[in-house]
Amino acid sequence: MSIVEKAIRYSMIYRVSSHILFWLVVFIVPQYQTDMSIRDMLIQNLFYVSFYMMASYFVAYFIIPKFQKGEHYLIVIFYFIMGSYLISATSRIMVVYMLEPLIRTPPYSQEPIVEILTDLRKLITVYFIQNFSLAWIFGFIKLAKNQYLTKQHTLQLEKEKAEAELNALKAQLNPHFLFNTLNNIYSLSLVNSPITSSSIAGLAEILDHILYRCNSNYVPISTEVNLLENYIALEKIRYDKRLNVSFDHTIEQDVQVVPLILLSILENAFKHGAGEDIGDPRIAIDLTVQAGTLKFKVENTFVGQKEHEYTKKIGMSNISKQLALAYTKNHEFRTYISDGRFVTLLTISNLTSDDTRFKGKDTMSFS
Repeated sequence: MSIVEKAIRYSMIYRVSSHILFWLVVFIVPQYQTDMSIRDMLIQNLFYVSFYMMASYFVAYFIIPKFQKGEHYLIVIFYFIMGSYLISATSRIMVVYMLEPLIRTPPYSQEPIVEILTDLRKLITVYFIQNFSLAWIFGFIKLAKNQYLTKQHTLQLEKEKAEAELNALKAQLNPHFLFNTLNNIYSLSLVNSPITSSSIAGLAEILDHILYRCNSNYVPISTEVNLLENYIALEKIRYDKRLNVSFDHTIEQDVQVVPLILLSILENAFKHGAGEDIGDPRIAIDLTVQAGTLKFKVENTFVGQKEHEYTKKIGMSNISKQLALAYTKNHEFRTYISDGRFVTLLTISNLTSDDTRFKGKDTMSFS
């Protein structure tokens, strides 16, 4: 946190004391004169600070807010001229009739109040310049503080909006996945398959992950790997030996990732690849996490349609939006066709881990 941010935070928490501190600093700066005693100098400083405060609060809390609200400029300028005149005239009257009797030795002459009020030249060249020179600095500080707070408030709103959109995307994803999985189990139950119970057990583990382990914005990559393995095993029951799936993963660090994104990519491969390939569907999955960088690559075969038609149909807008919200500047997500296979490639960099002790290397194949 910078010094400016610390100062602004202090002024927010201790608003009154920060104002007192500011004017105390102004007060102790001497209006030095060689023939003036310390007592007279302190009295004079006290008067001058009171004039500065009148001008400063008038500019910072009356004039500037009216400009910011977009009120008619001519009216605001009129308010400023009238206020400046009243403050300058008041300060001159206080100097002549209150300050000078306290610090000057009689006899001395005093200007009549009418003369003070009509001597515009002296009010402008002496008292306006003297009182409002600090007022503009005070007003600038207040304006800079307001702009900083407005910016921080805007950033907080954008962050909350992004989190809300991210949660909405997750909410759209989970029912979609559950619907497909329940359809698979329903199909098994229709034929009284003996593996129905194991399918339900596998689904229970997936539900446990989705309902209880994905409540936070980020989860360890190791739990996502377990989820992918359970999902593959469940889909393998559906396709039996017709489907060839390979899942290779190398995890050197248990980094934190947004939950369910990898599953979403894999689910698309099953839905639009294996689910529509009545021949010999193949899905190859490769996951590596090294030096804080995650690379996830999924290849699946597809048949029965032209490449551009398949690419248009596959549509991963939800995944793209979710990645854009979670990893604004440190990810790459692309899809392409290579050798008759649809390839999805995700790379996320600068990932961190709460537990850097996790290391492992596993290779698993389902065929």
